[in-house]
Amino acid sequence: GYTTVLFDTTNTFGESDGKYEDATTTNYYEDLEDVIEWAKQQPWYEQPFCLTGHSLGGICIALYAERYPDKVKALAPISTVVSGKLSMAREKHKKITEEWQRTGWRIQKGYTGITKKLKWSHMEDRLKYDLLPEAYKLTMPVLLIVGEKDGSTPSEHQQILYDKIPGKKELHVIKGAGHTFR
Repeated sequence: GYTTVLFDTTNTFGESDGKYEDATTTNYYEDLEDVIEWAKQQPWYEQPFCLTGHSLGGICIALYAERYPDKVKALAPISTVVSGKLSMAREKHKKITEEWQRTGWRIQKGYTGITKKLKWSHMEDRLKYDLLPEAYKLTMPVLLIVGEKDGSTPSEHQQILYDKIPGKKELHVIKGAGHTFR
C-alpha cells in the first residue's frame, strides 16, 4: 500500500501556524523539505515517491523534482506557479501588480469569502523562482492540471512548462474551473 502525507505549509489557510500575509515561495519550499526529512525517519518511507501540490505548492514540488529527480517517481503540479517572471508579466494583472507594489499589499476576497492579504515581499520572493530553465530535469511522469478560467496560473503558463518537459507528460484543462477547484 501507499502512505499519503498531507500538510498545510506555514503561513497558509488550514491548520498551519503563521499568517497568510507572510507566505513566500521560500517558506513553502522549506516546509516541503522539512516534511520530506521527517518522512525519511518513518518506517513506511520509500523512495522514489510521488509529489502533488497546488499553486505555490506546485512550484515547490517541481523545484524539488528538478533538484532531486532521482527521488521523485511522479509529479502532479496543480494550477502551478511556473515562474515569478511570468506571474509579473501578465498584462491582464498589470494594474493589480502596480497597485500591489505601490501600496505594499494585495488584498482580495477568496472563493470561500476569506479576505486574503499578501505583502509585496511575497512577489519579490517569487521572482527568485522559475521552473523553465531546468524543466528538462523533469524526466519522471508529470501530470499538469489547471482550470480553464484560472486567473492566477493560466493554462498558457502551464503550456509553456509542458512544452519544456522532456518525458511522459499530460496537461489537462478543467472546463469552467478557476484557480481553486474541487
